Amino acid sequence: MLILEVVRVLTLSIVSFTVACVATPAFTKLLIRFKAAKQIRRSGATPIFSELHSGKEGTPTMGGVIVWGTVLSIALALFLLSKIFDGVFSYFDFINRAETYLPLATMVIAGILGLLDDALGVMRIGPHGGGLKVSQKLILYFFVALLGALWFYYRLEWDTISIPFIGNLFIGWWYIPLFIFIIVATAHSANITDGLDGLAGGVMLFGFIALTVVAFVLGRFHLATFGGVVIGALLSFLWFNIYPARFFMGDTGAMSLGITMGVIAM
Repeated sequence: MLILEVVRVLTLSIVSFTVACVATPAFTKLLIRFKAAKQIRRSGATPIFSELHSGKEGTPTMGGVIVWGTVLSIALALFLLSKIFDGVFSYFDFINRAETYLPLATMVIAGILGLLDDALGVMRIGPHGGGLKVSQKLILYFFVALLGALWFYYRLEWDTISIPFIGNLFIGWWYIPLFIFIIVATAHSANITDGLDGLAGGVMLFGFIALTVVAFVLGRFHLATFGGVVIGALLSFLWFNIYPARFFMGDTGAMSLGITMGVIAM
C-alpha cells in the first residue's frame, strides 16, 4: 500500500515537472509579447536598492502562473479522466474533499488575486510604480484566510492542533484566529522573500518538500500527492530561473504558494 502511494507521489511530481517545462517557453513568449515586464518601484526611500535592481527592470513577471496553472491543470485532468475511464486515473486522482479541496481552491484564488496585482504593476497603476499597497495585500490575505478558517472549523470540524512529542491540544474556536494568523504570515513572508532570481521558489521548494513528507507520514496521501505536484512545478520554475532569471514569480506565484503552504501546514 505505502509503495503504491510513494509511486503515485513521485510519478505525479515528474509529470508536473514535465508539463511545466513544456509550457514554460510558450508562456514566456506570451509574457514578452504582451510586455508583462517587471517595474522597479521607486519611492525615493530606498535609492541604493532601486539602483542595484534597476538592471532587472523589463524582466517578464507573472511566472508563478506556471506553477499554480500546472497544478490546477493536472488536478482537473485527472479528476475528469477518473470520472470517464476510472481505473488507473482514479488511482492518480488526488482531489479529495477532506484533504485537497481547500489547498487547491486557495492556491487558485490567491493566484488570480496576485495576477491582478501583477497586472496593476505592469500597467503602473498604483503607488510607487504600480500594484497594491502592503496594507491592501494584507486585507486580501485576511479575507482568504478567514474563508479557509471557517471551512476548516465548521465544515471539517477542526478544533485541535498537534504539538510534537506532546499530542493533540483542543483549542476550540481559537482555531479560527490561529488559522488566520498562520495564513497571513506565510503569505506575507513569501511576498517579502520574492524579488531576486528564484529566491522565493528555492525557499518554498524546501518548505513544500518538508510538508509533503509530514503529510505522507501522517497518512494524508492525497495531500502528499498534491504537495508532490507543487514540488514538480516549482522545480521547473527554478530550472528556468538559474541566473540570470528568465522571468519572475510575481505576486501571482508568491501569494498563491505562500497561502497554500500555510493551509497545508494547518
